[in-house]
Amino acid sequence: MSMPDDLSVLRPTLLAEAVAKLEELMTQSGRAFLVGAGCSKCAGLPLTTELTEEVLQSPLIDTSSKQILQALQSQFAGATDANIEDYLSDLIDLLSIAERRSLRNATKNDIELNGQAYTADQLRGTTEQIKIAIATILDKLIDIKIHWQFIKAVHRPIRPGTSISNKPVDYLILNYDTLIEDALALEKIQFADGLDGGVTGWWNPTTFYQDGLDARVLKLHGSINWCEFPDDALPRRVSKSLCIPAQSNRNVLIWPASTKYRETQRDPFAQLIGIARESLRPKDRTQKVLVVCGYSFGDLHINLELDKALRESSGHLTMIAFTSETQLPRQLKSWHEDRSVSEQVLIFAKRGFYHNDKVVHTDYDLPWWKFENITRILGGER
Repeated sequence: MSMPDDLSVLRPTLLAEAVAKLEELMTQSGRAFLVGAGCSKCAGLPLTTELTEEVLQSPLIDTSSKQILQALQSQFAGATDANIEDYLSDLIDLLSIAERRSLRNATKNDIELNGQAYTADQLRGTTEQIKIAIATILDKLIDIKIHWQFIKAVHRPIRPGTSISNKPVDYLILNYDTLIEDALALEKIQFADGLDGGVTGWWNPTTFYQDGLDARVLKLHGSINWCEFPDDALPRRVSKSLCIPAQSNRNVLIWPASTKYRETQRDPFAQLIGIARESLRPKDRTQKVLVVCGYSFGDLHINLELDKALRESSGHLTMIAFTSETQLPRQLKSWHEDRSVSEQVLIFAKRGFYHNDKVVHTDYDLPWWKFENITRILGGER
């Protein structure tokens, strides 16, 4: 086990002031967290780039499907940080085109990739194989210690004399794993994730609005423990121990980080993004703080949602962004340089702190961007 990072490098006055500002904002009336893949690394799960490599090499994907994947991958030649979610997004878009042509009885209803024609059935089969591969890779023994400590720090602050809001905390999750939900349950935090029932459950978004909640978990890209029955487009959660012959062909329901969400009020992902928008635009116009961690700002759809939320909040939304990059990602740099929103964005970077006119640069690495260290700081450690 590696030694924990030394947080004493955060004690110089200007850095300590940044940490104190973070702690102050955590007492605001509304809090939300946007959680990306980087937050699951400490639990033993792969980053998106690592997940991509594992899926591409998975024995669960047959030769034909690997040809389709390789063709999709080749179309991202020269792209920055293209990953399995990008390939899956393109694949689902192409599948939609093929299905629409078939529905209209078009003469040409297949899709060409690298000179090879593929039917809707082949594209659909590849989609399901990728989803199964992702679910299998993520379905392993994981270390939940850090996530459990994180939930304790957010909901039961350790530092004496600090207080927290009694409003539900919203977790906007981009990962497919269930670490946040599991940690909330272990800490006996009352939460809703959109599914009613228990180990086996069904989609019921009204659970997000029930009284007495301490947290809401919005799985914006789906979950490894969701599935889809042939006669129901809404997610189910079914115990692995159950044998249901009539539903033996239920599909794993994982949705990629696509820039286009399906347009229907019955679509769970459209509903989830709608609730996320409400969360970042509180109707009572009280202050809302969004903490972004483990996210590389590489998803254009998510970036657009964050940008719109900042601009439509009339200054009531504050974003705290942690990044492992020495140079600010393009989206963060844009917000920092945009005077209309720069006051609302605090950036804790690997080599500095940025907030409007206050900029602190260091010539050494700052450990505050790591999820385990964010957890320690929120828990009162210095």
